[in-house]
Amino acid sequence: MAAARLRLLRAVIMGPPGSGKGTISGRIVQHFALKHLSSGDLLRENMNRKTGFPRTVPQAEALDKVCPIDTVIDLDVPFETIQQRLTARWIHPNSGRVYNLEFNPPKVSGVDDDTGESLIQRDDDKPETVMKRLKSYEAQTRPVLQYYRQKGVLKSFAGTETNKIWPHVHRFLQTKLPEIG
Repeated sequence: MAAARLRLLRAVIMGPPGSGKGTISGRIVQHFALKHLSSGDLLRENMNRKTGFPRTVPQAEALDKVCPIDTVIDLDVPFETIQQRLTARWIHPNSGRVYNLEFNPPKVSGVDDDTGESLIQRDDDKPETVMKRLKSYEAQTRPVLQYYRQKGVLKSFAGTETNKIWPHVHRFLQTKLPEIG
């Protein structure tokens, strides 16, 4: 009996804050036999920092030395779209339920549908903070995308809605991995 070959794909999903990285990652895990490690979650748990990785070219170079990346999926979402998306986001702090005033509003404004408790807007989602985060992403991370472009592993997917970007990401990954039956 021949041993089954394990196909390993080392992929990084990049995009500005609020571009849909978490949603796309979840869909990838659903459709393909991959595990999802969120750098943001790992760093928040282990280092109390809110940042993606790699965020700078030296970080990308260091990552390549220990774990060469096969593909980088870049979610290219306009900053105006992200600003609208994030500043319309409110959460129920006790459950983590997320509402968006534009496409998933609560039944009663400012109130959680299940508990009737007040919703809050995270500091990261306030307009002035969103712009700072996007400017920081532009300054620090765009050179990382260029680094991966030069290595030939960057694939960009442009759009304003995750549901419209996802089919393109899905088709791209089908060329690299088998889907879950």
